[in-house]
Amino acid sequence: MRIIISPAKKMRVDTDTLAWHDLPCMIDRAEVLYDKLASMSYDELKRLWKCNDAIAALNVERLHNSDLRIRLTPAILSYEGIQYQYMAPGVFTDEQLIYVQEHLRILSGLYGVVRPFDGVTPYRLEMQAKLPIEGAKDLYGFWGSAIADQLYQETDCIINLASKEYSVCVSRHQKPGTRFITCVFGEEKDGKVVEKGTLCKMARGEMVRYLAEANAKSPEAMKDFACLNYVFSPAHSDESTYVFLQKKSQDSEE
Repeated sequence: MRIIISPAKKMRVDTDTLAWHDLPCMIDRAEVLYDKLASMSYDELKRLWKCNDAIAALNVERLHNSDLRIRLTPAILSYEGIQYQYMAPGVFTDEQLIYVQEHLRILSGLYGVVRPFDGVTPYRLEMQAKLPIEGAKDLYGFWGSAIADQLYQETDCIINLASKEYSVCVSRHQKPGTRFITCVFGEEKDGKVVEKGTLCKMARGEMVRYLAEANAKSPEAMKDFACLNYVFSPAHSDESTYVFLQKKSQDSEE
């Protein structure tokens, strides 16, 4: 079983808390992308990144003063988004860190597939970026089936806690005889399950933590998840989609 999650735009450097173990398994392909970015002008990068001047300046400085092989931070500590805050890897036990290293995989526009203790450097490159390279019109074309191929070499069961921007790199290349289970965190409104972005990110982080604490070996373990007022809904779920609905508090019902 492998759990896939998205990266976060906000990243930090931490070379002291924990040591990184290995380089990402697709580092050679990452360097092709990094060299392409380094060859682009400030204006080209700002358009690619779709960001303001402050963010563009920070990431251009990083691009020209970083190296993908030295002064690295373990990925699990480098990403700082909401999902990672609720996962709270900084307070994982040794056993939980071992668990996520084996089971958790971060999907990245730059690195492809990243293990928690792979060393990374701060970068900005979303998977949906329109970056023409090596005859491909964008990163989906550049990576092709490589991300899915890597994951399915490791397992025949994938738990999808990633956003669609990243999960499609795997779902569109699913291998025969494998399981790909997407977790949905929402609330029921007018007969439909509605997801809210921030709450989903929070729940995804909590789910990773829950699975690590439970030392879960199968996706069925997720059905007992009960954090942030979410509960598994058998009526809304099937073999490829696990739906968790947020219960209304007593205060809102009164």
